[in-house]
Amino acid sequence: MGMHRTHSFRYAAAAAGISFAVSALIPAHASAAGLPATASPAAAKPTIVLVHGAWADASSWNGEVKILRGQGYQVRAVANPLQNLTTDSQTIADFLKTVRGPVVLVGHSYGGSVITNAAAEVKNVKALVFVDAAAPAVGETNGSLSGSTSALNAPPSTLFDTAAYPQAPSGAKNLYLKKNVFVRDFAGDLPTNQAENLWATQRAASTAAFDTPSKHAAWKTIPSWYFISTGDRIITPQSEQRMARRAHARTTLFRGGSHLTLISHPDAVAKVIGTAARSVG
Repeated sequence: MGMHRTHSFRYAAAAAGISFAVSALIPAHASAAGLPATASPAAAKPTIVLVHGAWADASSWNGEVKILRGQGYQVRAVANPLQNLTTDSQTIADFLKTVRGPVVLVGHSYGGSVITNAAAEVKNVKALVFVDAAAPAVGETNGSLSGSTSALNAPPSTLFDTAAYPQAPSGAKNLYLKKNVFVRDFAGDLPTNQAENLWATQRAASTAAFDTPSKHAAWKTIPSWYFISTGDRIITPQSEQRMARRAHARTTLFRGGSHLTLISHPDAVAKVIGTAARSVG
């Protein structure tokens, strides 16, 4: 999930993530004999892999998983380590290598930076979907892409609680969003009780994740879709629109929402993911 650097920690608060033409082949002899026509097996649908962002986990995709599985897709929401963009991306790439057939790779928030890199390491990703996400170019950090009016541009001490963690790179800390920031800015369109529960169960993200320069920009060669919530206060719509334009992404502007529109409006997000999936043939 995205953020703008404002401190010696270099906090970036990033995140702060087929149209299958099915031909029914009818043998000529069957038709002539008046026998029932038998359609050939449909081409397999792509697998949809969902990558969460910072201060979240794979359960943030629960709504989309239910909808897309109901449409007949194989769907996997995988754990994002939230420790370092290079190694996080390798973790996802290694998982993708276990998936047979085409993949639609989806990232929310900081997960967008991860899929931008992971997709460049494998050959089976046929579409990228960015959901209120960062999509860095080579050399950019996730933390530099939040936008000038992001809520994460406030002093870090007002945004985060910090904690050390084992084997952390020099100077790196784990970040937890403070309760008021999470409820007001991160999950602003969710009921307060739900937002508070999500705050209480958030996963920490390392400062190193937001400061690691991107090594790849898979959106340069892989068709991309962008879902942008106008109510996003973490990665601003203006920043996302800029990234979508340079990726030549098919863009959906969702009126309202928040940085967690994937939770508050999974139907709208799943619709865009489904459109990307149907393009893969």
